[in-house]
Amino acid sequence: MNAHTRGSLRRATNVSLDQSLVEAARELDINLSRACEEGLAREVKTTREARWREENAEAIQAWNDHVAEHGLPLAKYRKF
Repeated sequence: MNAHTRGSLRRATNVSLDQSLVEAARELDINLSRACEEGLAREVKTTREARWREENAEAIQAWNDHVAEHGLPLAKYRKF
């Protein structure tokens, strides 16, 4: 059980899926609800990560520029 499904409430939702894909999934005894939920969870995670990178791109670039100019903080204490 994934973190996003543990203890979460379920809601019936209608979705449109490719008929041949649904038939193949049924032949393979794939749980359609779970497969759709897992795919949607991956898509939500990927989209959130991409948005975070976009929203923080300026700060990340500023930090990278700082490190390029001044080096890593505490670098003198590194053993490698």
